[in-house]
Amino acid sequence: MESLKELYKIGNGPSSSHTMGPKRAAEQFAARCHDVDAYRVTLYGSLAATGKGHLTDVAICSVLQPIVPTEIVWKPDVVLPFHPNGMLFEGIKAGKVIDSWTIFSVGGGALANETTREEKPQGIYPMNTISDIKAWCYREGKTFWEYVNDCEGPEIWDYLDEIWTVMCDTIKRGLNNDGVLPGGLKVARKAATYFVKSKSYTDSLSSRAKIYAYALATAEENASGGIVVTAPTCGSSGVVPAVLYHLATSRDFLRIRILRALATAGLFGNVAKTNSSISGAEVGCQGEVGVACAMAAAAACQLFGGTPSQIEYAAEMGLEHHLGLTCDPVCGLVQVPCIERNAIAAARALDANIYATLSDGMHLVSYDRVVEVMAETGHDLPSLYRETSQGGLARNYERH
Repeated sequence: MESLKELYKIGNGPSSSHTMGPKRAAEQFAARCHDVDAYRVTLYGSLAATGKGHLTDVAICSVLQPIVPTEIVWKPDVVLPFHPNGMLFEGIKAGKVIDSWTIFSVGGGALANETTREEKPQGIYPMNTISDIKAWCYREGKTFWEYVNDCEGPEIWDYLDEIWTVMCDTIKRGLNNDGVLPGGLKVARKAATYFVKSKSYTDSLSSRAKIYAYALATAEENASGGIVVTAPTCGSSGVVPAVLYHLATSRDFLRIRILRALATAGLFGNVAKTNSSISGAEVGCQGEVGVACAMAAAAACQLFGGTPSQIEYAAEMGLEHHLGLTCDPVCGLVQVPCIERNAIAAARALDANIYATLSDGMHLVSYDRVVEVMAETGHDLPSLYRETSQGGLARNYERH
């Protein structure tokens, strides 16, 4: 598995696969092909189907347009074999294509194609299943975050400290922003209202309202193109920060303990990314919000003193109960139902933590098996339900 630095990334929303990835691809192509008269970028499959709502063209043109005129070609009905999020970059000079590059945005801002798959760099984690890592934990008397430390080295903590700072800043901005989100659906920001209302409720309801508020804060910042951290994606970026911010502010956990929980969350996200997918275009929203819920559940369980088995159980439940979740954003925007899903998943992560800590940690279905089933289920989902906005809620939406 790769470093957690490849999972937790800082960037602009609203989509890691549709915004951050294409922007990175544009930067790389511009670096290698700059002596041209024009660029042409053809978007395929899911990337074309929801690209306008996800600001894919804006992200690409922000890099290429200042260099030379750039044309965006949309081909939502053409799905290339490697991945649904395909892009063809072409550099044109004197009317001829002098350079071309086909690349795919595979989730979480990562890029890949047939060549990179064959030349995939060696990861820094020798084990890439939770079962193996958990066995190591019990054998060594350590926990998941210590495995991260052993594999990544002490420098990972400075990186996670920066990640946590950005997560907190995003929540604070979101809690203090009002107004309507861009895109035409006229979705009003709700985080500030939910947070204010939380102050008037009793402890239990107040706690739940704050969880919602924190998740909404990040998800709304993401929907408006603000700075967020992929956890594991932009579309699911509100779940992990909401849970950890709530526990940090309500339970007075030391910052280092939050960073350790963030490391554990990243480990579970990394396993899902490595052995399945975190791309909504490939496996549906189960790979985004489902994995985010698993990450947050594992982090919470560790903070409350869970054993490695209990932590795995919490993560397993977080993902298991999102299996089959479709990705059907209305109008291709990361707003409906995406924003609410972040809030509900954050609350569900805490529920999974409670359920796991009440148990002895023994469970029949492993996290690794659920990751496998997620991949199988995602590939069985019709493309209508994998970030194309052609089915589900996106198709049946009626403006009132």
